[in-house]
Amino acid sequence: MRRRSRRAEVAHNQERWLISYADFITLLFGFFVVMYSVSSVNEGKYKVLSETLTGVFNAPQRAIQPIPVGSESGLPSPVDDDAVIPPPVAPQPAPEPSTTVREQGQRSEALRSMANQFALEFDSLINQDVVNLQVSDQWIELSMRDSLLFGSGQAEPHYDAFPIMDRIADIISGTDNAIRVEGFTDNRPIRTGRFPSNWELSAARASAVVRMLATEGVAPSRMAAIGYGAYQPVARNDTEEGRRRNRRVVLLISRDAAIRGAVRSR
Repeated sequence: MRRRSRRAEVAHNQERWLISYADFITLLFGFFVVMYSVSSVNEGKYKVLSETLTGVFNAPQRAIQPIPVGSESGLPSPVDDDAVIPPPVAPQPAPEPSTTVREQGQRSEALRSMANQFALEFDSLINQDVVNLQVSDQWIELSMRDSLLFGSGQAEPHYDAFPIMDRIADIISGTDNAIRVEGFTDNRPIRTGRFPSNWELSAARASAVVRMLATEGVAPSRMAAIGYGAYQPVARNDTEEGRRRNRRVVLLISRDAAIRGAVRSR
């Protein structure tokens, strides 16, 4: 009886290693399960990434530099067979001169025609050197000695001035040319109750001529009166003849109609 119990106890003790082995196998299985779960790939994300990379590397090649237009060597560029070639353009006639250029030419011709009228009308006075006439493409300058229109130191025109203004108005009244009337004096000082200096005298004489022309039918909007005093001489003031030439009234008749443009352009 005692011997059988001993054998059964010995056999039971020899099978205890299986428990440790089973525990080890269980732990090892768990280890591999964890490793597999950590190293597993998300197939959905991998598929999206794979398709994106495939699309990028399979895209058509794009030009990095701009495509040149034409050929630098002067050779014609190859023509695409499917391209539509426009029909040849017929040569256009040379453009006509602009309206402004044509109008200025017409106004210059009219200005020269007006100058010829002044030359015929004042021929005798021009020969006497009382009236001086100068002409350019943009201006007619009609210069008159002050004695032809005014008394010494006076701005009221005398009787001989009115026929002169009447003849001038007959020539310019039918036009629209801008007119500047300029008054000049010599350098001898003047000091009266009405004219403290030559400034006032020259401006008053220019204004008197403008007033007479307006009375004869010339539009006042075409005219301007300017006084220069003794500061724009055409001769020396140290002789009587020079002072006589400096005392004058000048009519500047512009080719154009804008009076303010005429005042500023000369």
